[in-house]
Amino acid sequence: MVKMQRIWITGFKAFELGLFGNKDPKKQVLLYALKRLMVQQIEDGLEWVITGGQLGIEQIAIEAAMTLKPDYPELKVAMMLPFTDFGAQWNSQNQQQLNLWRDQVDFVGYVSQEKYSNAGQLQSYQNFMLNHTDCGLIFFDEQATQSTARYAFQGMKQYSKTMSYPVTQIDFDRLQEYADEYAESLNDW
Repeated sequence: MVKMQRIWITGFKAFELGLFGNKDPKKQVLLYALKRLMVQQIEDGLEWVITGGQLGIEQIAIEAAMTLKPDYPELKVAMMLPFTDFGAQWNSQNQQQLNLWRDQVDFVGYVSQEKYSNAGQLQSYQNFMLNHTDCGLIFFDEQATQSTARYAFQGMKQYSKTMSYPVTQIDFDRLQEYADEYAESLNDW
């Protein structure tokens, strides 16, 4: 059995989820789901959560991992960005949040040491992530045909055909189950 020490977490962007702001109840459900999934992986030997800095699942994954670190100090978090000016076009609040995570994670790296110049950098980023992780966790539903997460999903599925690369997909149905579990946990208080 191959030990899954490094996981790539990615998925929907914030606007694709209709997620706006830190107080959005959907964010709490996503944090709940990510923590549950990460704890299970940590108990199976996970050492590194590796993700990008995209608004949405990726930044929520960083937040979830950072909140688990007090209980799991061995857990490390890496933010890999596709190019050096990633996030430069965002509004100041979103840039500030990205910089906050950059300062808090254990490692920050850039796949391309240049500013964005072409879509090939995004393909190189995807290849890097696949080659430097042991498994993937993606929040993506195949009904969401307009989501850019579909490229990562297709890449993971293709890669897993030739390499030992387990992919866990959280689709809308599974996300609803997490929402129900989360609501139940609130009622148990």
